[in-house]
Amino acid sequence: MKTPSSTTDTPPLPPQHDGSAVSGKAVRPGDRIFLGLSRGSGIALLAIMAAIAVFLTYRSVLAISGDKANFFTTLDWNASGSDPKFGIAVLAFGTLVSSLIAMLIAVPVAVGIALFISHYAPRKLSSPLSYVIDLLAAVPSIIYGLWGALFLVPHLSGLYTWLDDYLGWTGIFSYAGGAARSLFTVGILLAIMILPIVTSVSREVFLQVPKTHEEAALALGATRWEVIRMSVLPFGRSGIISASMLGLGRALGETMAVATVLSPSFLINTSLLDPGGGTFAQNIASKFSEADEFGQDALIASGLVLFVITLLVNGAARLIIARRKEYSGAAA
Repeated sequence: MKTPSSTTDTPPLPPQHDGSAVSGKAVRPGDRIFLGLSRGSGIALLAIMAAIAVFLTYRSVLAISGDKANFFTTLDWNASGSDPKFGIAVLAFGTLVSSLIAMLIAVPVAVGIALFISHYAPRKLSSPLSYVIDLLAAVPSIIYGLWGALFLVPHLSGLYTWLDDYLGWTGIFSYAGGAARSLFTVGILLAIMILPIVTSVSREVFLQVPKTHEEAALALGATRWEVIRMSVLPFGRSGIISASMLGLGRALGETMAVATVLSPSFLINTSLLDPGGGTFAQNIASKFSEADEFGQDALIASGLVLFVITLLVNGAARLIIARRKEYSGAAA
């Protein structure tokens, strides 16, 4: 006679694993190939960045060691003469000021357009509008430059006169007449160029806002603007910062459009409406073909400064995003 304990079927023990299946290591050929390709791509990217940095640094040291003036404060660029004297003060000022003007104009407008497309416009209007904005990002820089030189510059004299009448007392917006080939015009053109990038990224971020957040705000009696202010903008803050940095990267390195519109000169004007000034990219593009070997090294040295500025800007953006991640919804 069998005891009850002997008739009870014991459940089968789960199969024992050696841990390789859940260790995260690639065990299939396809996994190994993908792991190798992805790891190799990351290593190749770091190697390319390091090679660029080494090349720029080496050529820059050759140029700066032969500079007879202060590389950071000199308001002149004469790198091909027998007594080379050149500096980046004008270039750094023009690059940063024109990019700042572009950001101040483009970012608020781009965020407004993105909010309109994602939360206000009907579907029949939002889809074509999104397509047109995305299409603007594909327009070549030289086309923007030609449009700026042939259309924007001749039609900005009225705006310049208005700024001089009401804000000329500040000295920053004083206007003495002449063609509007200034850093302010460059900033406006750059704002138009980076507008599609900032708008497209911001729009996609706003569309990712959880509907439960918006519905909860509406259930509490919030208006549409209050929903955007309390739910959409906090969630998309890191995305807006990322989009702005993408636009700023293009503004800092823009070449052909700036070279077509700007009337370059190595002067730092107190008024943004005075013709003249320069940027790193514009100066490299305009002088590289006619420069000798030492002059090319000097231009490469200015390119190294632009390279460092771009890295610092992107690093600062990453720090801002990391600090605000827990408030933006990016960690959800």
